[in-house]
Amino acid sequence: MPRVFPGSGMREKGRLRVSRRNLLKIAGLVPFGRLIGAQMPSLDEQPFKIISTVLRVVLDVSVKDHHGRYITDLQKDNFRVFEDGRLQPIIHFSSVDTPVTVGLVLDDSGSMSPKRAEVVTAGLAFAKESNADDQFFVVNFNNYIVPGLPEGMAFTDKLQTLRAALYMGSPEGQTALYDAIVFSLKHLEKGREPKKTLIVVSDGGDNVSRASFQDVMGLVQASEATIYTVGLFTDDDGDRDPRVLRKLAHLSGGDYFNPSRLDEVIPIFHQIAKDIRNRYTITYAPDPHIDAAKHPVRSIRVVASNAQNEKLKVKTRTQYSFEPFSELLAQDKLQ
Repeated sequence: MPRVFPGSGMREKGRLRVSRRNLLKIAGLVPFGRLIGAQMPSLDEQPFKIISTVLRVVLDVSVKDHHGRYITDLQKDNFRVFEDGRLQPIIHFSSVDTPVTVGLVLDDSGSMSPKRAEVVTAGLAFAKESNADDQFFVVNFNNYIVPGLPEGMAFTDKLQTLRAALYMGSPEGQTALYDAIVFSLKHLEKGREPKKTLIVVSDGGDNVSRASFQDVMGLVQASEATIYTVGLFTDDDGDRDPRVLRKLAHLSGGDYFNPSRLDEVIPIFHQIAKDIRNRYTITYAPDPHIDAAKHPVRSIRVVASNAQNEKLKVKTRTQYSFEPFSELLAQDKLQ
């Protein structure tokens, strides 16, 4: 029997409904950035906060020329990173295609019924194009959040297992989009690969979640995940809200797609797969002397140019959360 996590708060027919407060607590994400020589305290005490002044901000970066072609031969000196307008020294740079932990987060509400076959086919095509060492999970959502993989299996690299997860369930009910993203970001942190990606497909705005839009944006700022979103909207959909999917992608450094026809969904997944495989990893250390209490959220801008000094189109996350804990952990715990 699949595990079911609902989008609001009481028991219904044996299915555990989780309150908004508890949903956000169990999300308890490792904060954005990599900590050196420090541990997280109790997640219930200090959610979504960074505890060390020794922080490494890790950026997943895509670069294209003015024709929309990927530029994959740049070096560290071709990039400049700005945090809140201040130039930051790059301490690590890589352009190697590394494995990724990927979550496929799929709307399974009633209105998705005529679109489901194309989405499943696109998801399988995407998996076939992925790195052999990528690991996947599937989350289906309507009124409930339903992990697609069998109980006890957090991730898979097996195509047949992924196929079964994508086909599980039947479209019905409403759209707990925010709760599904909260759940998926939490699960993504369990993945073994440092590069993490969510692909979110929905045909409507949220209408039953306990988590709010602001809750989700805070989690995205605290996570290292790159999020790609696909909006399968129709003109007569009163719940449509492309702003949400667009902002999720923009904030995290991914991309937003709004196909006008269903036959565009598979090419979009091909494009996402290509984008994931053609990214740079850039790491920098933010200035520890800036008052984090006054500036808990930092803005990021990355600029790239080639040998001809042409400005290129760069896509990466635009913000991250940096709010240190009020008390440092004891030194003997900083392992």
